[in-house]
Amino acid sequence: MARRLVRPLGGIAKRVLLQQQPQPVIFNLTRNYISEMRKEAFEENILRLLRYEIRYELERTPPSQPIAEFDSFIIDERPGEQWIKLNKKFGENEEIKVEVTMFDASVPVKKGGDIAAADDVQLHITMIVNVLKGESNDVLEIVCSAWPNSVEIRKVYMRGQKGIVDEPYVGPAFKELDDGLQNSLYDFLETRGINDGLCVFLHQYMKNKDKLEFIRWMEKAKLFIERK
Repeated sequence: MARRLVRPLGGIAKRVLLQQQPQPVIFNLTRNYISEMRKEAFEENILRLLRYEIRYELERTPPSQPIAEFDSFIIDERPGEQWIKLNKKFGENEEIKVEVTMFDASVPVKKGGDIAAADDVQLHITMIVNVLKGESNDVLEIVCSAWPNSVEIRKVYMRGQKGIVDEPYVGPAFKELDDGLQNSLYDFLETRGINDGLCVFLHQYMKNKDKLEFIRWMEKAKLFIERK
């Protein structure tokens, strides 16, 4: 009985069974192979361009190593970020903390005519100066514009060290203050090293940081794409 049950299939049954067998997916394999080749070609092109740009930036005007101190300010470079910190002691009980952005705006500069060329611009840096005294919780915060060779006060706040409360009274616009008071606040900053010389330094520093961050960004992108 068992012998009769186990016998080769023939005729229609055999043809149906053969038709149901999985066929080689040559088309899908070919398509996947082409897609992988294209992906590798795209990635190699990106890597080639990144290597070229990195080499170009390093050879044309190589960035310098950031300095750690300027005019008694200690500088925290904060690699990978768009700002830096400066810190110094002043007198017996004052601490000066300055947060400085990278270039965050520009204004056109007219040279010899009424129309400014595309490259004739002044770059702008925002500088937030915090003055702390002893154990007091109060902070005098002065928001400034650092132009290429001058400092401009934009706003003066009084706040606590834990930050500004909701809807605080922030005082009048700086330019609405008495001229004598405005000049006194500029003198206040000047004696603490927040002056035109610092602005000149910061613009040079940020030009170098901008190049360093660009190169770091390209290096990180290259390493990511190279990763398998």
